[in-house]
Amino acid sequence: MNPSYWLRRVFWVLPTLFGVALIVFVLLRVVPGDPIAMLIPPGARTEDVANLRALYGFDKPIWQQFVFWLGAVVQGDFGNSISLRGNVLSLVLSRLPATLELAFLAVTIAVSLGVLFATASVYWRGRWPEKLADGFSGVALAIPDFLWGLIFILVLGVLFPIMPISGRLDPSLEFHPYTQFYLPESLLRGEFRIFASLISHAILPAFSLALPLAAMIARVLKNSLNEAMNQDYILLARVKGFTRRRILWREALRNALIPTVALTGVQFTFLIGGTVLIEYIYAYPGIGNMAIGAVTQRDLPLIQGLVLSFAVLFIAINFLIDASYRWLNPRVRQG
Repeated sequence: MNPSYWLRRVFWVLPTLFGVALIVFVLLRVVPGDPIAMLIPPGARTEDVANLRALYGFDKPIWQQFVFWLGAVVQGDFGNSISLRGNVLSLVLSRLPATLELAFLAVTIAVSLGVLFATASVYWRGRWPEKLADGFSGVALAIPDFLWGLIFILVLGVLFPIMPISGRLDPSLEFHPYTQFYLPESLLRGEFRIFASLISHAILPAFSLALPLAAMIARVLKNSLNEAMNQDYILLARVKGFTRRRILWREALRNALIPTVALTGVQFTFLIGGTVLIEYIYAYPGIGNMAIGAVTQRDLPLIQGLVLSFAVLFIAINFLIDASYRWLNPRVRQG
């Protein structure tokens, strides 16, 4: 790969994060409302209010608040949460693994379903599997992820209560993790009951997030496969006597995956943003649920930390997707 390209990408990371931090900081300060008012009881003394404002730095000009806050962030100090009364960075890192597990489970489901329906519709072109795949894509795209979440709760949690619809782990189970990544840790430690409980709690929110993305993947991949099946190298494979299944899975799919990887990367960032509502609906303890609580309480330090965390996460994901795209596409890799 071209080293200068990656150096340019890395160079723009810091200005991007600085711009995000500045915009969010200023917007939160100009929005009407006083976050300190949520902490003080009725009838509090004026000097107590002033001391509390000074404690969180709200008594200084906005530019001075930003400079002090940014200097602290560079040193790894994101401040203290007003509502949760804890270190912002520690709070975010304690919830981030839950969101990452949910997002990766959702994208795994989406890619699996998308590839399955796309390849089935191309393999059985003009027959009922293609109609089924097209119908799935239409329905999945027409319903947003949060509405899928409500449907799953109503059907599988209320009418037919066969799946848990809140939390991350069954409260009756005891689990003492060393990290916040419960899924891989429980699997590595052989805690299969814990692993099964984690999956059962995450499966409905993951499917809620995955279905719209799976429909997009199925449509894009189907079009790419249809184009690939008309290329010369596919004709050569047919002349060699390869079966239709081998041609589809070994010859056409790799080239057809190139635009699908780009789509998945872009949509994955939106999927992580979509966890905000899904986590709230399912009471799932991730940073999305925390973000709603922070906005409701107008917890400025926590909101700023969460936004920066989302920004870093989006940049990291884009780096990974870009690397995957260049690995799959030699023409881009050589450019």
